[in-house]
Amino acid sequence: MKTKLSVNINKIATLRNARGGNTPDVLKAALDIERFGAEGITVHPRPDERHIRRSDVYALKGAIQTEFNIEGYPSKDFIDLVLDVMPAQVTLVPDPPHVITSNAGWNTKEHLSFLQEVIGRLKENGMRTSVFLDPNPEMVESAQKTGTDRIELYTEAYAFGFELNRERAVKPYAETAEAASILGLGINAGHDLSLKNLRFFRENIPALLEVSIGHALISDALYFGLDNTIKLYLRELHSK
Repeated sequence: MKTKLSVNINKIATLRNARGGNTPDVLKAALDIERFGAEGITVHPRPDERHIRRSDVYALKGAIQTEFNIEGYPSKDFIDLVLDVMPAQVTLVPDPPHVITSNAGWNTKEHLSFLQEVIGRLKENGMRTSVFLDPNPEMVESAQKTGTDRIELYTEAYAFGFELNRERAVKPYAETAEAASILGLGINAGHDLSLKNLRFFRENIPALLEVSIGHALISDALYFGLDNTIKLYLRELHSK
């Protein structure tokens, strides 16, 4: 199974916003990333627009040729945005506005009815849905009951534990992915995946459909160049 690479371009927007103006150009970067071989573009707009802005989302809407994935907390403003833009995939993340970055998956048992309502509305409008999930098989059955198409495994714990004991670090992810596959859910993953740990993760999650990578990839591009970096990540995903 071929795992798709979706590049999160939030960090490009962060760099632009640090000085104002339009350098680097977020839209051009997204189109270049596609041209260099990535199979998707991910953005995570937040209410304060500290990186991706709503105007970026609309500009990307009509330009992207690959898969457009919009992540975020399903507030009214976020739902209105994705219903207007109609991306290929909406990834629901339970992060409040003040956090620096996503730091936990959904408690799908506790928030089941809320997620069912949101996901039902998105799917009625033809969008694939994914819910951000910790590596916990106990959350998979209730995730399936939300009506989501996929889960996105939150991989920070894996990345942290990889250097200490990679087999132990990946085990709960493999168990969660297996439980999800049995229930017919697709598997995505993201957060702190890198050139160091990506191949091992992919090898141990055979049903992995898509990874969303931003921070590590954009950081690597400072040294290797964006074109070469995309190809390095694709090599880790696609080589046998």
